[in-house]
Amino acid sequence: MPHNGKSQLQPATAKEAEQMADPKQIPKKLAREFFIQGITSNGRTFRPSDWAERLCGVMACFRPEGSGGPNAHLKYSPYVRPTVLNGIKSVVVNEELREIEPLAYHFVLNFAKDNDLQIVDACLLPDAETKKA
Repeated sequence: MPHNGKSQLQPATAKEAEQMADPKQIPKKLAREFFIQGITSNGRTFRPSDWAERLCGVMACFRPEGSGGPNAHLKYSPYVRPTVLNGIKSVVVNEELREIEPLAYHFVLNFAKDNDLQIVDACLLPDAETKKA
């Protein structure tokens, strides 16, 4: 079809709309994440106690384009966020950070290495539907 500057999009049929709305039809991109745990290699709890929130606060400006909004400076980055695992303060790091800002990614890794913190790869657990099958 020749392009005349006007949109060539056609409305979806009912069947196409139903397929697009089906979550099984949407390809899921597997998250590549790892945890930085607030425990050193010799088993000591890392201090200060708010280290995870501080690290995530420093990394808050690294986010997907267009996801900022008026209060973006008050939110953690989706790539570096604090959590607690088995009672241990931790930080979840999404490896997509490396693609958008390699220096920020290396900063987070070097923080963990410099402070002798344990780094653990995240693993996916099966969905409830998968467990039943």
